[in-house]
Amino acid sequence: MKINIYPILSSLHNQRVYDEINTMLEPLKAHGITFRYVEDVSKFYDDCDLSLILVQSGGSENLFLKALGQLKAPYYLLTYGANNSLAASLEIMAFLVKHGLKGEVLHGDNDYLLSRFNALAKKETKTDCQYRLGVIGKPSDWLISSDVDYEKVKELFSIELLDLPIQEVATNYATKTDELPAEYKGSNFNEAELLKAYHLYQALEDMVKKYRLNGLTIRCFDLLGSLKTTACLALAIFNSKTDCLGTCEGDIPSMLSMFVAKYILKSPSFQANPSRINVSDDEIVLAHCTLPLSMCESYVFDTHFESGIGVGIHGELKEGPITVFRINSNLNELFVEEGEIIKDLYEKHLCRTQIVVKLNNLDKLLTHPLGNHEIVIYGHHAKELKSYFEKLGFKAI
Repeated sequence: MKINIYPILSSLHNQRVYDEINTMLEPLKAHGITFRYVEDVSKFYDDCDLSLILVQSGGSENLFLKALGQLKAPYYLLTYGANNSLAASLEIMAFLVKHGLKGEVLHGDNDYLLSRFNALAKKETKTDCQYRLGVIGKPSDWLISSDVDYEKVKELFSIELLDLPIQEVATNYATKTDELPAEYKGSNFNEAELLKAYHLYQALEDMVKKYRLNGLTIRCFDLLGSLKTTACLALAIFNSKTDCLGTCEGDIPSMLSMFVAKYILKSPSFQANPSRINVSDDEIVLAHCTLPLSMCESYVFDTHFESGIGVGIHGELKEGPITVFRINSNLNELFVEEGEIIKDLYEKHLCRTQIVVKLNNLDKLLTHPLGNHEIVIYGHHAKELKSYFEKLGFKAI
């Protein structure tokens, strides 16, 4: 077994710590374990069966935090009975628990450590994750059916969901001083509001880089009070101009649905509220205040609908074939129907981007809804989506 070790050590301690640790690890080598110290955290997960964070001393906690953005959950903390190694590990583990992050303190005699190494190495082989999606703040309070099992997400999609504090957004936002990019000027919309919205994008971009995210969902309504701006422009930029997808309201099932659109179908997608349904005419109005700018034939800036502040986007989508779909929070059901955009609206009592869609089987949304958002992509893709999700054990409703 190959084990990579990333050591963290307070500057208050000296070389004697290394000698004590080597004494602890030496007997384990007789069981076929090769230990490799990795000083460069970017190479911590390369060519190994298991990666352990070696907490060598007390006072190492902040060193862990500095490396957190490049580390992957679950975080395995290897400790030993000297130099306050265990105490520091327990403080780190308390931080992880507080923020909903998975980890374990590995502490005990050689037989115990050997058994845990073997068990964890097998687990890591099964659950290696290709993608990281950030959940910034919890799902909005009204999303009472949007919690998911993080371990099941990892098992099905090879996605690690990372809970991140929404307070970090405000901290990053306060540092932003860049001017508004030229492409957003001259829009006949309040440039001071656009600048605030763009600074929010930059604040989220800092978190994407720090935590190496492939996507994020944000409890965006909280920002209306704390920052007096909206995430609509930020999410529009992420979904049209970056490799990272962005979704609203902390809605994790919608984020996972949009993940499939982006990474499996290679398509941008529009997360929208069903606003009106006419079953008799097979018509549904879908609306939201953000969408990928790349999906728009044209767009203008407006205020955010519910609050009347910040920046929302009214986008005109092209008429023609689309697919509407989403998965549920239990990760076992799929709604998917092919339809057609027949016109755009711009009504004052709806979120700013509004489309009328011709869609069959709308009664399913009234009798068996999977949540309060639907995902819209251009083209007909029901067959591909059913095939993909059925392989994962989902049932199309």
